[in-house]
Amino acid sequence: MTELVAADIGGTNARFARATLDGRGAPTLGTVRKYKVAEYPSLQACWRAFLADEGGPAPERVSIAFATAIGREVIKLTNSSWVIRPAQLAAELDVGAVRLVNDFEAVAHAVARLPMEELPLLFGPDEPLPEDGSVTILGPGTGLGVAMIAFDDGEPHIVATEGGHVDFAPLDALEGRILDQLRKDLVRVSTERIVSGPGLNTIYRALATISHAPVTLMNDADLWAAALEGSNPLARSALERLCMSYGAVAGDLALAHGPHHVVLAGGLTQRMRDFLVTESAFHDRFTAKGRYEALMRTIPVRLATHPEIGLYGAAAAWREKKA
Repeated sequence: MTELVAADIGGTNARFARATLDGRGAPTLGTVRKYKVAEYPSLQACWRAFLADEGGPAPERVSIAFATAIGREVIKLTNSSWVIRPAQLAAELDVGAVRLVNDFEAVAHAVARLPMEELPLLFGPDEPLPEDGSVTILGPGTGLGVAMIAFDDGEPHIVATEGGHVDFAPLDALEGRILDQLRKDLVRVSTERIVSGPGLNTIYRALATISHAPVTLMNDADLWAAALEGSNPLARSALERLCMSYGAVAGDLALAHGPHHVVLAGGLTQRMRDFLVTESAFHDRFTAKGRYEALMRTIPVRLATHPEIGLYGAAAAWREKKA
């Protein structure tokens, strides 16, 4: 049995947990500890806080999922000020070995191992993950995470991507006007400017400007609550637009990766699950691919419901490196 610490470092929160891997590489997580990234000047400082809270010596292995691309000499997190130098990290954390993965690469490792009861069907036919073919993984959080699993005779091969940073493509006149508003402040508008946690506020403010409507400015958390409750009509409209774009992007990525299966992931998608399935135009936009509409309707769209999927996936990724 392998022991390690799994970490999931996002733009907003850093999560840590001790983990054990059984002989098949399936993780079991210990107590999950969460820290605000903004409250710590560096990963090392946050790591020390975890060790103090955890008590006892740390395992010699650490597997860390980061919300950014992996593989450069210096890693700058996309949505925070932390800077990581991979070659020095094991020494800085005082551990024997460190494994680094992209955050949605970790989610893909998790999806490849989760039981189907933790991957409930949202749309499309109820079919298992393919033995041969691709699975697109995506979900909004601080940004928009995207990864892919390429199955070959049942064996998963994980591909990290930065698909959330492709260009946002408006599909109707109102989205064109939203894009025009964003271009006043941004040189380039990527998909994650719209399909993400902060994206709801971006859409909300753009809609207010376009409609000349008086609005109450809210932080992201309060706006999401108002949108999901339906207590603010403009916030609800912004959520409808976010879900439409979410569906369009999911469909585009499925086509790009090879249209077999899609899994949505992340806490925001779980929060808006009921609205996404019963009230939004997510699936209409997902399938609206012209000559490929009939094909898109054959693609299962599932939701990963593991409560700590980033940590679970970071732990699961360790075996991939060592196998």
